[in-house]
Amino acid sequence: MKNNRENRHEGATSEVTLRDAFTPLFRHRKAAIVTFCAVFALAIGVAWVWAARYYQANMQVVVEQDRSDPAITSAQVANVNNTKQVTLDQVTSEVTLLQGEDMLRSVVTSCHLADGWSPMDIFLPFDPQRRMAAKKEKATRNLEKKIKVEAETTSDVIDVKYGRMGEPEAPACVLQTLGKLYLEKHLQLQRPAGSSDFFTQETEKYRQALAESEKKLVAFSADQRVAAPDLVRTDMAQQLALSESNLYQAQQSIAADQKRIDNVKAQMAATPARSSTTEVSNASNILMQNLQASLLAAKVKRTQLLLKYDANYPLVREAEEEIAETEDAIAKANASNFVNRTTDRDPTYEYLRQDQAKTEADLAAQHATAAALVGSIRGIQTELVKLDQQAVTQAALLRETKADEGNYLLYLGKREQERTSDALDQRRIANVAIAVPAVTPILPKYSPFMVMFLGLVAAVFVGIAAAYVMEYLDPSFRTPQEVSDTLSMPVLATMPKRAA
Repeated sequence: MKNNRENRHEGATSEVTLRDAFTPLFRHRKAAIVTFCAVFALAIGVAWVWAARYYQANMQVVVEQDRSDPAITSAQVANVNNTKQVTLDQVTSEVTLLQGEDMLRSVVTSCHLADGWSPMDIFLPFDPQRRMAAKKEKATRNLEKKIKVEAETTSDVIDVKYGRMGEPEAPACVLQTLGKLYLEKHLQLQRPAGSSDFFTQETEKYRQALAESEKKLVAFSADQRVAAPDLVRTDMAQQLALSESNLYQAQQSIAADQKRIDNVKAQMAATPARSSTTEVSNASNILMQNLQASLLAAKVKRTQLLLKYDANYPLVREAEEEIAETEDAIAKANASNFVNRTTDRDPTYEYLRQDQAKTEADLAAQHATAAALVGSIRGIQTELVKLDQQAVTQAALLRETKADEGNYLLYLGKREQERTSDALDQRRIANVAIAVPAVTPILPKYSPFMVMFLGLVAAVFVGIAAAYVMEYLDPSFRTPQEVSDTLSMPVLATMPKRAA
């Protein structure tokens, strides 16, 4: 039969008319009609049994960077920069979080998805608790398969879709519950648990430490009777430098006064205590004047002769003899004179004596000043050493106090930041938001009439296809021409099938 069909097709003419194209439909019209009716009936059943009762709820989640939680660091101020864009990894993480099994299990419990009955329940355990647990697990797996979470490729929006047969409230309940649980889960994962209590405890601890450090600092000032050793030490250091400078000046003054006394004593030794104030000669005044005039003339003559002659020249020697005689005469005249002299205290000697007394008094004062300055310098140095120790101790206490204060202010600020974050959590302010919340769908996702129309179209095509398939599978000859073409012999007579 197969060979006959193949030969028939090989021998068939290449010209196909419209009648030839539609002939299989009329020849196998029963199969086409039955197939059409079956497909269309199936479409009607799907339209009114499934499509008319299939509802889908939609929800959109947007991932944003509006909220900025301060980072938990040791810095006093923790600023967060919100200029960075949302990355694909963040969106993918949110998609994965939305598909969390724990949240889906909670959705199954909240929306009573496991309360229905199905034929597969006969294979579940008879224990009520185990039976319910198995039904919830099965419902959770079915929900995980049916719920669709997709991220938009060109935006930060995540589309969440869920549809099922039954009441329209069920898909809305699923997505609404999932959105609520998702926000709560996101807030839990966004910040570490217990951070607020931790910062509160640390703040109280450092507050007590600060109070204890301040108490020690006040007690130190009261015990040492000094409020600011650094400032007192600076003033005493200046006093020490000034005292040392005065000591050097006193030592210089002592050396100068000692030298002055020695010099005054030397001058007093060479200066007479008394000196003549008046001297009166009562005789040979005129003779003395003449002799002195002659002596002067002889000296002048001798000087002039020495300019011209040698010292052994007779005229020079005569002049020298004349000078000697005149001097001898003057000496004799002086011996014969009666002189009346008056003496008094020498003013130079008296000045030197007074200066010596004053300098000795100043020297004694300078010695006393130097001794006092030496004692004062030693006392200041001892006090400076004590102040250094006090300053070191106070600096240690101040550092401890400042460290405690810094830690206290740090954790106080962190505590307030955590309180702010807690307030944001209470108001459900997160880096994600439900942009389009799920609502109860009013109309089914697929229109039953559209399903029926598509079923009608599909039934038409399937029916036609069934007719042509039956035509292809039919091995019999249908026309005299096929017999003639296949057997290569003429057909003498034909009889209709109904007559046969």
